[in-house]
Amino acid sequence: MEWSYDPEIFRIGWFALRYYSLAFMVSFLLGYHMLGKIYAEEGKPEAYLEELFLWVFAGTIIGARLGHCLFYDPGYYLSNPLKILYVWEGGLASHGAAIGILSAIYLFTRNKSDLTFLWVVDRLVIFVALAGAFIRIGNLFNSEIYGKATDLPWAFVFTMRDNIPRHPTQIYEAVCYLIIFFVLYRLYQQWKPRIPEGYFLGLFLVGIFGVRFFIEFLKENQVAFEDALPLNMGQILSIPLVAIGLWLMQWSKKQPLPQPAKKPVRKKRKKVG
Repeated sequence: MEWSYDPEIFRIGWFALRYYSLAFMVSFLLGYHMLGKIYAEEGKPEAYLEELFLWVFAGTIIGARLGHCLFYDPGYYLSNPLKILYVWEGGLASHGAAIGILSAIYLFTRNKSDLTFLWVVDRLVIFVALAGAFIRIGNLFNSEIYGKATDLPWAFVFTMRDNIPRHPTQIYEAVCYLIIFFVLYRLYQQWKPRIPEGYFLGLFLVGIFGVRFFIEFLKENQVAFEDALPLNMGQILSIPLVAIGLWLMQWSKKQPLPQPAKKPVRKKRKKVG
């Protein structure tokens, strides 16, 4: 299949709306809407949700950008630190985004007596998986993060890059992330509100970065130095996250289950006379 889509939807002067940006915005709006329902069901203030998404948005952008700069090309960016701010030139890393989001949630919850870090993360990761699927579709329209050459019948020819049939690894990841989203959301519907704290975060890390580890075997390396490594940088960074996820899943099973909030008991009024 020939893939020759322009990554820009339209341009007006200096402003250009790209499919990647649209996918990013849609994923955040969907996550906000769906997480809002969860907060309402579990009696959390809407103001918490608004504040959380500001933290998460900042953590995603900062973490993903720093992750790309420091994990994939530290020599260049440390020599040209101002270039780190040039987000429009491209370069975001999902491993950095994961670290940025978790750091942002920690900062968000540290002064909230009625919220714990794991309570927030366990619910948020459901929609981070959905966002991951949208972002990979954005990568597809950018003709980036593509796979190695293949003669499979569903191979894509990214004409913006070359004329070689390649694995559409963006689609592989998007489909896997979408499945992980449905699994997490289904489990939430079955278990709420008695979710073992940390279990969903662990399952998310194992699922997302386990998938990432194996699909990386089909991808072209993003930077030249990876060619000399037994595993590429995406795989190296995925291993500890999968290990943490497995540990969290085991640890969470040993913790007491959260108890549902008790409804206040109304006293019956005594009849007079």
